[in-house]
Amino acid sequence: MKNKLIITILVYCSLLNWNCTDLKEELFDETLTGAQAEVISGAIAPAYGYVSWTWRHTNYYGLQLISSDEAILPYRGGTDWFDGGKFLATHSHTYTPSNDLISSSWNELTTNISRTLAAIEVLTPLADEGNMEAAGALYEMKALRAYLNLLMLDSWGMVLKKEASNQLSEVLRTQDAIDYIQNELLSVVDVINTDKGPGRMTQAAVWGFLARLHLNAAVYRDPYGTPNFTDADMDKVIEYTNNIINSGDFALSPEYFDLFNDDNNSNSELIFALDQRGVLKNEESRWSYWSIAGSVWGRLEYPSSDGTDGPAITSDFYQTWVEAYGAVDPAEADARFYQQNQQIPAELMDLTGLSPLNDEDHYYCADVATYEMNRGILRGIQWGPRKDSGGSFFTCDGGVRIYPVKQIKGNGPDRDVGYVNHTEEINFTNEGSLHNTGYRVSKYQFSRTSNNANNFSSIDLVMMRLGEIYLMRAEAKLRKNDAAGALTDVNFVRTSRTSRPDQTPEALTSIDLDTMFRERGFELYWEGFRRGDQIRFGKYEDSWTEKTDSDVNKRLFPIPQSAVDAASGIDGFLQQNPGY
Repeated sequence: MKNKLIITILVYCSLLNWNCTDLKEELFDETLTGAQAEVISGAIAPAYGYVSWTWRHTNYYGLQLISSDEAILPYRGGTDWFDGGKFLATHSHTYTPSNDLISSSWNELTTNISRTLAAIEVLTPLADEGNMEAAGALYEMKALRAYLNLLMLDSWGMVLKKEASNQLSEVLRTQDAIDYIQNELLSVVDVINTDKGPGRMTQAAVWGFLARLHLNAAVYRDPYGTPNFTDADMDKVIEYTNNIINSGDFALSPEYFDLFNDDNNSNSELIFALDQRGVLKNEESRWSYWSIAGSVWGRLEYPSSDGTDGPAITSDFYQTWVEAYGAVDPAEADARFYQQNQQIPAELMDLTGLSPLNDEDHYYCADVATYEMNRGILRGIQWGPRKDSGGSFFTCDGGVRIYPVKQIKGNGPDRDVGYVNHTEEINFTNEGSLHNTGYRVSKYQFSRTSNNANNFSSIDLVMMRLGEIYLMRAEAKLRKNDAAGALTDVNFVRTSRTSRPDQTPEALTSIDLDTMFRERGFELYWEGFRRGDQIRFGKYEDSWTEKTDSDVNKRLFPIPQSAVDAASGIDGFLQQNPGY
């Protein structure tokens, strides 16, 4: 592990001038050398360190996830996760400018952008003086600012251009916004580093962001109409993805779930990720446990490593897997769907006649050092440790007992009523909102190297990887009527997950846009892409569980009312998006 530099920073930010105080201690890799290394590290650490907070489950990640058809978060048992109704409204597309999930996402994203500007203002004069380390860091900050503005364009249809902290931001939309982000990325792509790894902005990451920009450019030009995908844009997608693929610097991971494990920073598929190695002051292991049942503990070393009974996948998204594999269980046909890690003896699997209140001998003994919960999409009765009255796990022969899990968490009517038995059906009704409802997603490992597996995590959050690059190239080829080339790329991704050969997906024999959309869903589920994919493929106005709204204005989120109010004294500066 690289040395860590502890720095204390004073950050200034606000909506208009980004000028409010936020005193925070950050940790960042000390990779720079020379007399001004601390100044340079101190400039870039706040910007990099904040991205994981921007992508927090109650910020931008939750906004992308819950607004799509792949995830739903009901009012669990009438007691948990109501939170002012923000998740219910986001999923049903009844959100308004006062929705707190939208507001927090906007606030954290604009704060993150302001931190890149603060870094740029520190680094520019040093770079102008010929400091090459400062110049390299400056290129990274410009790339990071462009990436964050790309997120803003994707969700709010606008970017906030600002070159000095004492200036008012310039609001850019449609082609002007595209041009600004493109120019920012092009200004650094040939000079930025090529070797600092997935935790930093690199040339490969910039190529990837340029590919994303051109893939979605038709949507960004006309966010409420039917996208007009041009050959020129698709050619650029192919060009930039070719650069990454042909570099030879990256390779698809044979084990899909290794991409989301403790040691994933060194996984050769990762292009850009949020580096969380070591005990950082972040809470982003929530990507691991947000969906997991509250009565399940993911690490036997840590009795505090429970889930939250948060979101589950919708039955609509689950059925896309079922429809793709027909009579074959997708858990048997696709290594991306499920990984069986718990070694439950066959004689214990039959729970017929057992009561959760009378099954104390129905367990197997698991080794603490090697135990892993199952990964992927979790269905049915879950297995895991139980606790005694003192809060410690029941032990056995030097290990921990693994039982069928009792429903003991939650304060609603479904407490102590049976096993944690995840059902396909989940909705906003009383029965559909119970704590056990909905198949859960365990994509990220519960961190083994952190100090409790929940509040801290050593697992990098994956923002860009080679699998996505192949799928972007495939989609661009398909939109240019090169179905054969698209099929080759899609099948290369499908058939590269070979560590469990019996679950390696078979190659497809044909492909069209619907299949392309489906394949992106299978490969990239719960990584923050689904909302954008639905919009680009013309499916965001469709109906799914608890969502019937078909208003095209909902493709973009409303600008938070607090932001509009703050700008009310500046005529024409920040106008609310249509439909709100």
